[in-house]
Amino acid sequence: MVVGAFPIAKLLYLGVRQMGKPVANRIKAGARRSEFFKTYICLPPAQIYHWVEMRTKMRIMGFRGSTIKPLNEDAAAELGAELLGEAIIFIIGGGCMLLEYSRQAANARHKEEEQTETIISLQTQLGELALTTETLDAQLREMNRLLLSYPVPTKK
Repeated sequence: MVVGAFPIAKLLYLGVRQMGKPVANRIKAGARRSEFFKTYICLPPAQIYHWVEMRTKMRIMGFRGSTIKPLNEDAAAELGAELLGEAIIFIIGGGCMLLEYSRQAANARHKEEEQTETIISLQTQLGELALTTETLDAQLREMNRLLLSYPVPTKK
């Protein structure tokens, strides 16, 4: 019984992606506790996201000139931590996709190189066979010429 190669790379990618969620949750928890992280990492993207979301909703509902109030600090920190967690999971997934793509490209390139080597080998063998055929053809013509040059014995 022949067993195919175990897809260890895919298993590793899946493991990294599964580990990404707890890592993202841990970073989110750290972001909620750290004042620096909250102020400079979580709040700005959360406020921008809130502003874009509310502006889009207001335009869809027909309120063009309405001002949008910023989120309070706790809600913005929570939203920013969620955005950060989702971004981390997205980056890990994208990295896994890039690694898988590069692995597939390397496999395809390796397979193509093997095919090229096989074609070159076959062409070399074909050339050698053609040369051998020409040599044998020349020898056959020489034998025929020698055979025809002998006198034919006459019957008495």
